[in-house]
Amino acid sequence: MSVENLKYLMIAVVVFGFLVEKILGFLNVKNPVPNVPDTLAGYLDRTKLEESKAYQRENFRFRIIETMFSLVLTLAFISQGWFGAMDNWLATFGYSTLTMSLLFFGLIFVASDLLSIPFDWYKTFVIEEKFGFNKTSHMTFFTDRIKGYGLAIVIGGGLLLVFLWLIEQVGANFWWQFWIVSAVFMVLINLFYTSWILPLFNKLTPLEDGELKQKIMAYARKVDFPLDNIFVIDGSKRSAKANAFFSGLGKRKKVVLYDTLIEQHSTDELVAVLAHEVGHFKKKHIVWGMVISVVQVGLMLYLLGQFVFSETISSALGGETWSVALNLIGFSLLISPISTVLGMAMNWLSRKNEFEADEFAKTTFAGVPLAAALKTLSVKSLSNINPHPWYVFVNYSHPPLLERLERLE
Repeated sequence: MSVENLKYLMIAVVVFGFLVEKILGFLNVKNPVPNVPDTLAGYLDRTKLEESKAYQRENFRFRIIETMFSLVLTLAFISQGWFGAMDNWLATFGYSTLTMSLLFFGLIFVASDLLSIPFDWYKTFVIEEKFGFNKTSHMTFFTDRIKGYGLAIVIGGGLLLVFLWLIEQVGANFWWQFWIVSAVFMVLINLFYTSWILPLFNKLTPLEDGELKQKIMAYARKVDFPLDNIFVIDGSKRSAKANAFFSGLGKRKKVVLYDTLIEQHSTDELVAVLAHEVGHFKKKHIVWGMVISVVQVGLMLYLLGQFVFSETISSALGGETWSVALNLIGFSLLISPISTVLGMAMNWLSRKNEFEADEFAKTTFAGVPLAAALKTLSVKSLSNINPHPWYVFVNYSHPPLLERLERLE
């Protein structure tokens, strides 16, 4: 393929992805506001439904502005050769290929993050504030950003350094060696995320002795689930929305409950939520998710190996010579349709897993309290109870609320 045709292909892929996202979003936000379903009577009224739809519209309009800005900037960089111009400018300093690539991505990261700050600020302090969700202080907003920079430099920069060094030293076989590095890193993150990284942003405290802890431990013994680590996270530090998650493997596994979740739900509802999380563990969803993610990374690295040494990609982005940095940018643009398809497949699998975890909780504990918890979570977070089927198919990692309730009640 010629340089010009490849450039046009990159532009077409970017525009196509943008249009698909926006069409799906439009269909979803234009879906009519339904009547209050019988199953949600007592939890939801017409006023709350209208507020939920207003929240969806607000986010959709904001997302259009944000992604339009990103689209115009990306198209300008591709069509005008600005990626290549930046790479060519860095080459004038005489740095090694490795150093130049690190500087290139460092500049891209800093510039894109600085440009995103106004959008993130508006999302947090205008939209989330308007609908009563925001609890983030201005100080927390900026300290989170600074901590994120530190992690990006230490972890992201370290991985990028290894990645670029392998390309330079090993050549075409770099992909499977970095695949091993990536797999080890993914396992380590899963093991130590709640111990090493999460505490940088949130405070984790052991769940206090009392009725809730006693019921959780009794349930864990009933289903033969060794559990020593139950923690409460100060989610209310940033948002009024509630959540719970399971992290770690083996003896390092932890159940983490948001303080907002504990405030909003009864003891039985909280145990039901825990039973759902235990279901993911018992059904080996976590292990299989890890395996599939590792396989996906391997596939992407293999495909990258077929493109990373192409001079045509570098030229299409405005480079004067072959550049590993430009080729990584070009690959990320060209591969996005495949990434989207893989993401849809993972979302389908995730929805299936959620149904299975719900069924496990229903069988080993009870379906009614889990259904009650899901209703409260959905209503308080202004979730869309009537999403468009195509939007669900492409974007939802969890089944829509009414589908889950139908199986639980």
